[in-house]
Amino acid sequence: MSISRQLLLPLALLLLAPAAEAAGEFYCCQDATTGRRVCGDTLPEQCRGRAYQILDRAGNVVQEVGPPLTPEQKAELAAANRLRKKQEEAARELRRMDQALLDTYATPQDINIAQRKAEDDVNLAIRNAQEHIETSLAKRQKLEAEAEFYQKKTMPSELQKELRAIDHEIKVQQELIDVKQRELATIRSKYEADRKRYFELTGRTSTSPAVNRPASSSTVR
Repeated sequence: MSISRQLLLPLALLLLAPAAEAAGEFYCCQDATTGRRVCGDTLPEQCRGRAYQILDRAGNVVQEVGPPLTPEQKAELAAANRLRKKQEEAARELRRMDQALLDTYATPQDINIAQRKAEDDVNLAIRNAQEHIETSLAKRQKLEAEAEFYQKKTMPSELQKELRAIDHEIKVQQELIDVKQRELATIRSKYEADRKRYFELTGRTSTSPAVNRPASSSTVR
């Protein structure tokens, strides 16, 4: 019995060997020199650097392998990959911003309230700057009246200094107003964009009343 087992084991291995070989693959390509089809259990030398096919033992094509890319093709592929990566990053950033928008505003009225508060803060700064200008202009008018006495003689240096200081203050405050006016336009543009995107994301329609905006403050030149 022991002898039979010793004889059967090598026989079984021999029978299994073709089955294992049958599970392998073939590599085939067109020989550039002869034009003939070349195949092998491993990639033939004639197929290196060329397009080839991988076939199973039944002759079915398992995979098509293209030829190596040219430097130009590699550059194009790299550029395409970079563009795809940028697009994916932009899409992720848009999703993040959209979620932040929805987390910030529960209703369209919340957008109106936030915009009104932002505009009120800026308009307050504009009004304060205008009040400074009006006060400075009133002071300057008094100094101008005093300066009339020195039309034919040298104006005191202290009076000249005060006039220059007032002119500088008016200039600074006017520049502040200009900055705040631009900031006001930016705020309105931002909230209009937020409102539009909110309606797109929620599918709601704009039924809320328009934001009550105070009249634009006139600038003093």
